[in-house]
Amino acid sequence: MSESTEKVHCLIIGSGPAGYTAAIYAARAGMNPVLYSGLQPGGQLTITTDVENYPGYPEGVMGPQMMKDFEEQARRMGADLRWGMASKVDFSSRPFKVEVDEEKWIEAESVIIATGASAKWLGIESEQRLNGYGVSACAVCDGFFFKDKEVAIVGAGDTACEEAMYLAKLCSKVHMIVRRGEMRASKVMQERVMKTHNIQVYWNSETVEILGEKKVDGVIIKNNQTSEVSTIPLSAFFVAIGHQPNSGLFKDYLQLDEQDYIITTPGSSKTNIEGVFACGDVQDKIYRQAVTAAGSGCMAALDAERYLGALEHEVADAAHSNA
Repeated sequence: MSESTEKVHCLIIGSGPAGYTAAIYAARAGMNPVLYSGLQPGGQLTITTDVENYPGYPEGVMGPQMMKDFEEQARRMGADLRWGMASKVDFSSRPFKVEVDEEKWIEAESVIIATGASAKWLGIESEQRLNGYGVSACAVCDGFFFKDKEVAIVGAGDTACEEAMYLAKLCSKVHMIVRRGEMRASKVMQERVMKTHNIQVYWNSETVEILGEKKVDGVIIKNNQTSEVSTIPLSAFFVAIGHQPNSGLFKDYLQLDEQDYIITTPGSSKTNIEGVFACGDVQDKIYRQAVTAAGSGCMAALDAERYLGALEHEVADAAHSNA
């Protein structure tokens, strides 16, 4: 370990609603938090356009602006916000050690992980070009903007089925594109989809291209069995093929579930290592909303505050015993 190793009370890895909220609470509690923003400061919301379901923004807000507001509030509270990415961690002993940008080491008494999750994409050019302009990986976030219009969703798991049914309540028709001749979703979810009158399922089908210059106008799909190519006019294209939590950095130390989400003690942000906490989408595969991520960021800061308070009492008691 370098002589220039920086020592901090509370280190927050990642930004977004969870990281920034943790920073706000930790700063107000006098924990002098240091936050490293990661590769995508502000997280997935920086590639989201209109956000209308976050409380406190009655007129709605653009995702990047909302994250800027979170950032400015955290900074005003006294949080030390920095550019940089955690490149290595050592949670084998306390203080915990975190390498930033492969060049600087930090020793932290407590660590809050808010590295989020990344949506899985199909990998076609038009998908990325139209992301935020009719292409979305969150039907609950963006479905409202396409009320009474035709939309498509690609996916075959429980999440895809849930989102298809959510869209069916808002949209005139939902075109559901399924790559195989069957779904991965549970039987009950499949039955609900098949009974929904305005969901049309396209089996054995793949997306060839999403049409549109400045907004989604349609999609071209191909049937893998017949090679038939179809063009479907629509206003939005939702991708529901899963998310990948950004947890790889911690796999040697923290317990992950079968999908690589960090496991936290129910009702808390505590991981299997005392003093290391996780919040936001890196540990939440169910809700994945900005408001729930912010709530769990608050929980992580409060959990860390209690942990650090108990540590200080231990140190004080030990000093008193040795006196």
